[in-house]
Amino acid sequence: MNFWDQRFAEPGFKYGTEPNAFVQQQAARLKPGSRVLLPGDGEGRNGVWLAQQGHHVTSVDLSAVGLKKAADLAAQRGVQLTTQQVDLAHWAPEPEQFDAVMIVFTHLPESFRRDAHRRLAQGLKPGGRLVMEAFHPEQMRHTSGGPRDVDMLYSAEQLSDDFAGLLAPEHVWHGEIALAEGPGHQGPAVVTRWTGLKL
Repeated sequence: MNFWDQRFAEPGFKYGTEPNAFVQQQAARLKPGSRVLLPGDGEGRNGVWLAQQGHHVTSVDLSAVGLKKAADLAAQRGVQLTTQQVDLAHWAPEPEQFDAVMIVFTHLPESFRRDAHRRLAQGLKPGGRLVMEAFHPEQMRHTSGGPRDVDMLYSAEQLSDDFAGLLAPEHVWHGEIALAEGPGHQGPAVVTRWTGLKL
């Protein structure tokens, strides 16, 4: 059982069942019935909510336990959610399949972060939107969530470099917010928010 299987095997939902605030904000910009990919969607709170808004959602994650919870949550709420167990170290979506890719607190090791981000961006149709929220390196001074390894935290400059030549940056910001996302994300946090359009 991997780290995330163990974490998601705990009772309840580690990050709650309500969607991330930045996802809610950015979802208003999606066309009705968009095809949306959520890498690292865990227990499915964001994917299920987007499906409830009428989008065609594919949630992928390394954890089979998390994906089972996501499927159960979708069934509870009466929506269709496509799930797939993948390892983002190697996996790539089919090119130009998605209207949006939303990556929420999915922190990858520096060894393959840039390659994985570029593979995910290739899954966007031309003009498609990538939306990301991640913990910033300054999050190390907080205990509200995220890896305790600064190499797995993302600055806006790193993300702009990761997607250079593939996406046109649209919204690039970092700052402090208050998190209230289940027991796993609680309290003040420093995050990076980055959105861009596929060239």
